[in-house]
Amino acid sequence: MIAQQAAPPTSPSTLGDQALQLTGRDYISYSAINTYLKCPLQYFFRYVAAEAPKFVPSGLAFGKAIHAAIEQHCWRMLAGIAPPEVEELLDSCQRAWKTDKSAPVRFGRGESERSLRDLAQRMLTAFHESRHAQPGGTILAIEEEFRAPVIPDCPDLFGRIDLVTVERAALRITDYKTARSRWSSANIQESAPQLLLYAELVRPLAEELGIRELQLEWVVLTKSSKPVVESHLLMPDPRQLSWANAMVRRAWHAISAGHFYPSPSARNCSTCPFWTPCQEWES
Repeated sequence: MIAQQAAPPTSPSTLGDQALQLTGRDYISYSAINTYLKCPLQYFFRYVAAEAPKFVPSGLAFGKAIHAAIEQHCWRMLAGIAPPEVEELLDSCQRAWKTDKSAPVRFGRGESERSLRDLAQRMLTAFHESRHAQPGGTILAIEEEFRAPVIPDCPDLFGRIDLVTVERAALRITDYKTARSRWSSANIQESAPQLLLYAELVRPLAEELGIRELQLEWVVLTKSSKPVVESHLLMPDPRQLSWANAMVRRAWHAISAGHFYPSPSARNCSTCPFWTPCQEWES
């Protein structure tokens, strides 16, 4: 048997051109890849066809608004100014909510703008009173954009990281999340690939600063009657990183080959803004 010669790897510039031609971006993001993993056809409508969404799920709009308030808090901490009070955080949250006019907000059962405002006030109060309102160490970056060719045979990976700090000779990446309830080990396992890949994006910065230890953290705010703010740490694991790389690489290969199809799910379809074109889709 004559061994077949492996095809040479595609150059980064060619991969970027391929992504640009397909999606209008010369890079990939974990959020986009995660969309594909949940439903390839939703990825097609959002990133390839650039279909305008019919609505924005309230959970997505609410999460972005909470993030905006926490971002304002972090900027104040970086500037050495007294952290904003809860009412200031709530005002920032409200501005972010009203600014996003890309599509109408679709509320869930029992939700309204008033009920979500009350929920935001409870969550931001819990955050303001928690130890996470005083991040330790030195703040290096807030909502910083990183980009690098970290996954073999894929376009550059792009990520916007909520908070990067240095404390006790370790560089910490913090990602803020909102959730319906407290996280379990299953939530951590599901979200691990994103933070592991973000760590690879930030690693050159750590090396430039002479820092060898990377710490990965989620700060989760629960959307409950009595919100809880909890921290979950993830230890960098080469095996998990290899798994995440393989997952993204295979997803990208499927995307670049045009493999788009619906993936019906009771969890995802009810909040999908592309439900109507999905029903009209033909392969």
